[in-house]
Amino acid sequence: MTEAVPERPGDEIPVPPEREEDAEAPQDAGPAPLGVTLAPTGSAEVDAALERLADADDLPTGSHVEVYEDVHTRLRDALTALDAAPGPPGPRESAATYDDRS
Repeated sequence: MTEAVPERPGDEIPVPPEREEDAEAPQDAGPAPLGVTLAPTGSAEVDAALERLADADDLPTGSHVEVYEDVHTRLRDALTALDAAPGPPGPRESAATYDDRS
């Protein structure tokens, strides 16, 4: 059986006094924009997707996921469109095989 240890004077944990900087800081400042500047990429789709990131500046952190997922989808679609773009034809498959030995 354990007995409760009586508190003795001097056993308290000292708590540091508040600093002046802490007292002056607003308690609930809310989200603050990061101020990141984006350089144009030259692709209208990519630039539009990146501009959408600025919407996260005015949202609480919990809502950032929706913005990030939208930007990710837009960027993925832009990359997929590059693969589907017409270009020079790829190498043709030859009908002849080199395994034909007599």
